[in-house]
Amino acid sequence: MSPFQLTRILPEDATGAALRADVRSGLTRSPKTLPPKWFYDAHGSALFEKITELSEYYPTRAEREILHSRAERIAAASGARTLVELGSGSSEKTRLLLDALPGLDSYVPVDVSASALEDAGRALAAERPGLEVHALIADFTRALTLPTTPGPRLVAFLGGTVGNLLPTERAAFLRSVRRLLEPGDMLLLGTDLVKDERELVTAYDDPSGVTAEFNKNVLAVINRELRADFDPQDFDHVARWDPDREWVEMRLRARRALTVHIQELDLAVEFAAGEELRTEVSAKFREERVRVELAAAGFLPAHWWTDRRGRFALSLSGV
Repeated sequence: MSPFQLTRILPEDATGAALRADVRSGLTRSPKTLPPKWFYDAHGSALFEKITELSEYYPTRAEREILHSRAERIAAASGARTLVELGSGSSEKTRLLLDALPGLDSYVPVDVSASALEDAGRALAAERPGLEVHALIADFTRALTLPTTPGPRLVAFLGGTVGNLLPTERAAFLRSVRRLLEPGDMLLLGTDLVKDERELVTAYDDPSGVTAEFNKNVLAVINRELRADFDPQDFDHVARWDPDREWVEMRLRARRALTVHIQELDLAVEFAAGEELRTEVSAKFREERVRVELAAAGFLPAHWWTDRRGRFALSLSGV
């Protein structure tokens, strides 16, 4: 068998259909919303990489610190022969786990981006000749079937991305992951933690404006893919902390009253001056909340690690 396989589970037209559905649904409701996955075209992904390098954006560094210091403990606790990574992207952080798992036979990266999977998967297969890499082009928020690989399996969902899901979505997602696992398998989950409001908001509203450009990139995606006429200059980037829900929201606020035309949907969308479009929710967690949500989905929490400053956590849970 080839050391690298790429399997498409997501239909070729699924991304375009989902974008059309999300834009029509989100921009015709009140208040207006769009899911954050539409930030990530090639330009948006490059902008996010820049964000992770900003001094204000701590989650990537904090999570990497935990992986550096705890990867061997994660490997020993899981005993994994297969590593499954949901939303794998470039698989950059995953290398820390791969290096710590000497008995690993298979790596299964899962992402919607075929190009990201192709680049990262072939590179890893070349770097590690004994490792079978079976990449899946799939949406991990939908029902997923994993390839047959040796167990036990470690499923990794890193980066705090779970916080982008609303509570009901998050519960459904965790249950779907639990259904993938068999006795002996484990889930490694990254969660950003509740902390000082100023530190949280600054991480999503940096003075250099990179996050603002990233936020507005969703408008460029809609313009290109759906032939819309958004002018990013008509909107201000807004980041705010919601203490009741314990999440950060990113929004785009209309500077004036305007109408946007989306030709592919035959849709005209009106914005009042000052009206806001929510583009992302990023929930922050406390340890007890993570444990409760995992238990509700059928997981048995086993380990909890944070960075030295207690900003970010990795939890390891069994089934």
